This record gives sequence, C-alpha cells and structure tokens, in this order.
Amino acid sequence: MTVIDIPGSKSVTARALFLAAAAQGTTTLLRPLVSDDTEGFAEGLGSLGYVVRRESDAWHIEGRPAGPGADTADVYCRDGATTARFLPTLVAAGHGTYRFDASPQMRRRPLGPLSTALRTLGVDLRHGGKDGHHPLDVHAHGVKGGALTLDAGQSSQYLTALLMLGPLTAEGLDITVTDLVSEPYVEITLAMMRSFGAEVTQEGRTYRVAPTGYRARTYGIEPDASTASYFFAAAALEPGRSVTVPGLGTGALQGDLGFVDVLRRMGADVEITDAGTTVRSTGTLRGLTVNMRDISDTMPTLAAIAPFADGPVRIEDVANTRVKECDRLDACAENLRRLGITVETGPDWIEIHPGTPTGPAEIATHGDHRIVMSFAVTALRTPGITFDDPGCVKKTFPDFHRVFDAFVHTP
Repeated sequence: MTVIDIPGSKSVTARALFLAAAAQGTTTLLRPLVSDDTEGFAEGLGSLGYVVRRESDAWHIEGRPAGPGADTADVYCRDGATTARFLPTLVAAGHGTYRFDASPQMRRRPLGPLSTALRTLGVDLRHGGKDGHHPLDVHAHGVKGGALTLDAGQSSQYLTALLMLGPLTAEGLDITVTDLVSEPYVEITLAMMRSFGAEVTQEGRTYRVAPTGYRARTYGIEPDASTASYFFAAAALEPGRSVTVPGLGTGALQGDLGFVDVLRRMGADVEITDAGTTVRSTGTLRGLTVNMRDISDTMPTLAAIAPFADGPVRIEDVANTRVKECDRLDACAENLRRLGITVETGPDWIEIHPGTPTGPAEIATHGDHRIVMSFAVTALRTPGITFDDPGCVKKTFPDFHRVFDAFVHTP
C-alpha cells in the first residue's frame, strides 16, 4: 500500500484566507496549499494592505474587520477564480477604490451573477470591458446588507463570496438561491464561517447571515480532495495497486471526496476511516451512469479512466464544467478522441465508450491543470502521451509530476 501526502485544499485555503483577513486578531493557517492560485490570493491581500506572513508550513494573517488597509490598490488575480471572485467581495465591506484584473483565461470566465448581486446591495462596481467579466473597479463604502436573490447555477463561488460577506455587513444578509451547482462547496463555506464565529441559518433555499463579524483562530487545512482524485483513480485502474490519503476521511469538509463512491460503484474497494481514505483495485472497472453536479471538478478524472471500464461511462449534469479554466467537457472529448476513443457529448453530459487508448498523442491541455492531472492517469496504460503545457499544474499542485511519478514507480 502506498501512502500519499496530498497538499492542502485549494478551496479551503482560499476561504480561510478571506475569513482570516476579515477576522478580529491574527489567524494562523496550518499546512496551507502553496500554489499559483493561493499565492496569488495572498499577494492580492498584500496589495490591499493586509499583513500576510508566510512560513514553510504556516501562514499568519493579521485581520482587518474594517476592511483593507490601503485606500486604493490594483490587484492582479492571475488565473484564480477564488481570488477573482472573493477579493472584490471582501473589499466591498471596506472603504476605498480598488481595481481588479486577471489573466486572459480568467477574463473569459463569468462573474455576472456576483456583480449583479453586489450592485443590488449598493456596491459601486464597474466592469472595465465586457460586462460580467474582469477587469472591474470597486468603489467601496461599506455594505448595509439586506435581501437578494442569486442564481448560482454557473458557480457556487458566487454564493460562497456573498455568504462570507454577510457577517461584515451592517445588518446581515438574506440570500435566496434560485439555482445552485456544486452544493458541497457551500457546505465547506458554512462550516468554515461558523468556525470563525459567524452565525448562519438556512431555510430551504434561503440563507440568513447575521452581522457578527469574525474571530481569528488557528485553522488546519485538510488535504485537497480534488487533487487526491487522481491518485485514487490510478489505484482503481491499476491491478494490485492501492493508495491511502491520510487526513482526508470521515470528517472531511470537501464534497469531492465523494469521487471515491463513484470508484466504489465501478468496482474498486474503498475504505474511509477517521484517519484517511484508502482505494484498492479489484482488477475490474464497470461502466455506469453518474450525476456529477456536486463533484464536477472530478469529472475529468472519471473521463480519463472511463475507456478502461467494461461498459459505457455516462457523466450527467455537468454543464458548469464548460465555464471552468476551459470547456472541460469538450476538452475531455477532444483528447479522448485523439486517443481513438468513441465519445459523445451534449449540453451537460459526456458518454465515453470502452476502448484501448492508443498513443503517441499530445494532450491539448488548454492551460487547464485538471486536464493534465487527469490524463496523467490515462497515461499509466497508454504509452506515448505528452502534454502541450505540463507546467499549468502550478495552479494547484506545482509538484504534481514528481509526486505522481514517484507514486507510479512505488511497488
């Protein structure tokens, strides 16, 4: 059995940085993810006048409940969706003029429902180019609060950003959601907010957030469940292989750990304990139809091993994957076809037929870290796979190729 120490969760690290910046006192984050996305978030906080001190295994953030220390700032969000969506929301509760921009890839990703919601709350927010996209200016003068309706069918990050803003408003927020994707990510948000002292209640599709502010604390970042999916998939694929990820078990916040339940349905042996999760190959992968709306970041992982199943693998209700770092549905289909696999797609689904992927072939990554890491699993059984941009894994796991190679060559 191979034990893999997975880096900290990107989703948890980003939320923790927001909450720590907004909290009264100094927060210490233990084992935060160090990657392009999280470093970009921390750099953005620094540009806004927050103090972030980074050590090798801990980050210390001096909170500013009243808002950014800088009256004006230019923030470059890189490729980070959490940075690009959370930081403009954070600064809205302060006072000053803040300009945000992002990479061409992030500029293409939608921001409209969040922008509309912030404007509903009285935030002076102006897009510098295409409406509903970066770049944008926020002329902040605090947020009174109130009630609003939100469509979070494209991204749960819209709801997360507004929920985290709630305790910083003068009167609190009532948010009614008309549509919601990736709901387990919202559960992460709620649990973390409460751990920093927030009071949130939910009645049906309405979330009520009290204007409590936040309290600093020491907070440990759990391993990234989305990143773990590549190692779990590799273990399920390769006969005789098993892998254990410690620190990602029954108490985990992240819904993407549910990916192992998909592997279990396909025939893998899965054990989840308080200490961690183990996946073992049984030598069989069965075809299935699965709704991955709640764990859509692991859709490419499943697509990458789907050809090795004994029947078709149909993944449904994943329309939101078309507005990620790239159109992941089309990217997965394109690359599987390059490998000789029969694939069909629709607006929100992909169906992959059994077959033997054949190389050599260069995977078109579209600059998407998840396409690279997913097809690295396919490469275990397909000689000759290369990537046009292998380095884009720096977004969430800069050391992925070394760690995955060591895992593959461990008996």
